[in-house]
Amino acid sequence: MAVRSPFVVVMGHVDVGKTLLLDKIRGTSVAYREPGMITQHIGMSFVPWQAVEKFAGPLVDRLKLRGRIWIPGFLFIDTPGHAAFANLRRRGGSVADLAILVVDITSGLEDQGVESLKLIQSRGVPFVIAANKLDRIYGWRSVENRPFLTAVEEQEWHAVATLEERIGKLIDQLSRFGIEADRYDRVRDFKTQVPIIPTSAVTGEGVADLLLVLAGVSQRFIPRQKLEVHEGPAKGVVMEVKEERGLGVVADAILYDGRLRRGDTVVTAGIDGPREARVRMLIMPKPLEEMRDPEDRYMAVEEVKAAAGVRIVADGLEGVVSGAPVFAVWTPQDLAEALKLVKEEIAEIKIESDREGVLVRADTFGTLESIVLFLKQQGVPVRKADVGPPTHKDVVEAVLSRRKNPAYGVILAFNVKTPPEVEKEAMSAGVKIIRGEILYRIFDEYMKWSHEVKTKTVEQILSQMTRPGKIQILPGYVFRRSDPAIVGVKVLAGTIKPGITLVKDGKEVGRIMQIQKTGQTVSQATAGDEVAISIQGDIIVGRQVKEGDVLHVYIPDEQARQWLFQYKQHLREDELKALEEYLKTRKK
Repeated sequence: MAVRSPFVVVMGHVDVGKTLLLDKIRGTSVAYREPGMITQHIGMSFVPWQAVEKFAGPLVDRLKLRGRIWIPGFLFIDTPGHAAFANLRRRGGSVADLAILVVDITSGLEDQGVESLKLIQSRGVPFVIAANKLDRIYGWRSVENRPFLTAVEEQEWHAVATLEERIGKLIDQLSRFGIEADRYDRVRDFKTQVPIIPTSAVTGEGVADLLLVLAGVSQRFIPRQKLEVHEGPAKGVVMEVKEERGLGVVADAILYDGRLRRGDTVVTAGIDGPREARVRMLIMPKPLEEMRDPEDRYMAVEEVKAAAGVRIVADGLEGVVSGAPVFAVWTPQDLAEALKLVKEEIAEIKIESDREGVLVRADTFGTLESIVLFLKQQGVPVRKADVGPPTHKDVVEAVLSRRKNPAYGVILAFNVKTPPEVEKEAMSAGVKIIRGEILYRIFDEYMKWSHEVKTKTVEQILSQMTRPGKIQILPGYVFRRSDPAIVGVKVLAGTIKPGITLVKDGKEVGRIMQIQKTGQTVSQATAGDEVAISIQGDIIVGRQVKEGDVLHVYIPDEQARQWLFQYKQHLREDELKALEEYLKTRKK
């Protein structure tokens, strides 16, 4: 069984040197290649292990890796970033086998670095950290392409001390996300610790170390069967769909298994569901030595074997969405099965339900799947998830979801624009649209908004409920005995307001009409206040109630249950005690 090279994605914040690092790695492959060794791909770069061994020879020997690596090399995804990683999806997991999280060693983990980290964690993909811009460490003396282990031994102590301080800060940042990490040569257990490799994309220092650590991690943590490729029809994923002059709509795809031939039928997916297309042309870059000018970079081929990146030219690719599966079909009997598989796979990503939850919109199947997975891991239910901009139907669905839970009356729009008419409709319907291009930022904004909504909702509910309270009729302060009775009272616990009913020993006494404090009418009185109240009802002071009597605020049974089991945390200690006393009198 043939074994393919692992797919490696480079991720990180803007301007941390992802592309430059990728260029340096590709340069390694070109500089140390054997004749005919380099196979060109669309959207991928192949770095053969032989080239790595030549480039990092002394370090290979120092780490005793010569002859122990069985992977053919690495297939680096040429488009760095979390979008490429998100679209490298297949049913039940990720096409990406490894990830490199590039961090600026001088500034640490930043916004999109955190975004990338959370995506990597949600997919469960093994990863290493390239602590880049080593050349910017004050006092560091750089030598082109030198391994880090050699470089660190040849530095002044103060440069090493500065480096260690930066690595220490990065380790601390990572620990906040539940990740234990250390400089790679100090890692004792790669199962529990993530290796940090200091690198410079400018000088090439540490690149050899990075490639060797990748080799070790891949052989240790990627099951061999995941890298096996078969001779059957191709399986892959769409990375990008675009229009090419003279060719029409084309799909750049990555094949992780099987073979794709010119003339094959492929089954993939658009917003409206599965679709089939017949391959007219397969395009690959020419080998480096055959390229004569920038216009002469590509060639048509009859067949492509996994693992490979290929440009597919076919009729029927209009509307196909990035992150969609691609299955080649060789026989008519297999077409129905392929259509069924694609339909099932898309159904797992898209969500259409009547349960309460938020609504999600994203630009690709890959990002949609990532955001839904992330939300579920954070305990946020999803009512509907789909690809494309928010629609009128989404607003209606959000209104329905809000009726069950106000915090779910929201549409999370990831990297998509909202049509003006939908925006206007959402505003008038009271539906919140939270949009952005960084997943965890959208989530943070949603959590902040939902907290505000929940707080307002609880406040509104509590304002309509009767708060527990307890008063005592003050001896010598009976101003009128009946019709209505007017007495001076002390509020012993809780709160009293006009309109509430008072009870003594569980029996109704009357309703407070008005409260006065120092001659002024007030809307309420709380524990410690001494006020005059008028009580309307069948009450005569001296008969039903007497001076010195303690009265409780009447609370309907349903509200009493709500106070105890839903809103207990919103009661002051004196109110809770008054409620418990009141319930005891009710039982009697």
